[in-house]
Amino acid sequence: MEKSLRRLLTTLFATAAALTALLPSAGTATGAAVPARTASAVAPAAAINHMVTFVNHSAQKLWIGSGVNLDGSKQFGRLPVLAPGQWATVTIPETAAPYHWRGKFFARQDCGGASGSTFHCGVGDCGPFADHCTTGEQPVSLAEFNFDTKDANAPWYDVSYVNAFSLPITITPVNATTPAGGGCDTGGCAADLLPSCPSADLTRRPDGRPMLCSNPSRDTPSDYSRALSAKCPKAYTWSKQDQQPGNQVMRQCSHCSGFTVTFDGTT
Repeated sequence: MEKSLRRLLTTLFATAAALTALLPSAGTATGAAVPARTASAVAPAAAINHMVTFVNHSAQKLWIGSGVNLDGSKQFGRLPVLAPGQWATVTIPETAAPYHWRGKFFARQDCGGASGSTFHCGVGDCGPFADHCTTGEQPVSLAEFNFDTKDANAPWYDVSYVNAFSLPITITPVNATTPAGGGCDTGGCAADLLPSCPSADLTRRPDGRPMLCSNPSRDTPSDYSRALSAKCPKAYTWSKQDQQPGNQVMRQCSHCSGFTVTFDGTT
């Protein structure tokens, strides 16, 4: 009797094991119960959040501003205010959906008033808050970036004076290793271009000091673009400059931990 019971239990366990082997394993979907993930919804495993450090090498206080493309890139809710000689670092939110950040940073100048109500800037005004922007900026010098975890050549970066020149900007990769084919060069230049601004394009402060050089023709070459490009060939001075043979305006650095954006100038 005991042997017969043992044989019966053995047979039942063997049958159960065989049936289990035919069933789907844990976490495996059958049919269309779990939709397939698309490449745009999954960040690559090697993706990192790059850091951007702002350095104020100018002679005045700067309020950092930002703007983003209308492609899901997340606007910053808090950015630094820098006295001369100060620096601060932000983290680019590129490893969470939508897995890219495309936008620009700039320095606001001659600011005052109560944040959230009467705050206003003479250069680069972008809303009533001291630590972030809520409207588009007035024409100023721009540090532009394209961080994209799905682009093996990203990040891309450039300095743009297409709309106007307010302060000199340089963008320098941090911890860069240059792969075959180059890249990772410094964008922009530290030269103050206000003295080179055509007089018709120059705006002065009430005390007579140069404040802003505005581009009267952003989509075609002009006296403005020619004067500024002669002093700083590594910055955009008109919108289609990257289509010119031998231009030096657009940069990329796929092997770096981030960038230093330096604002220079003496005014």
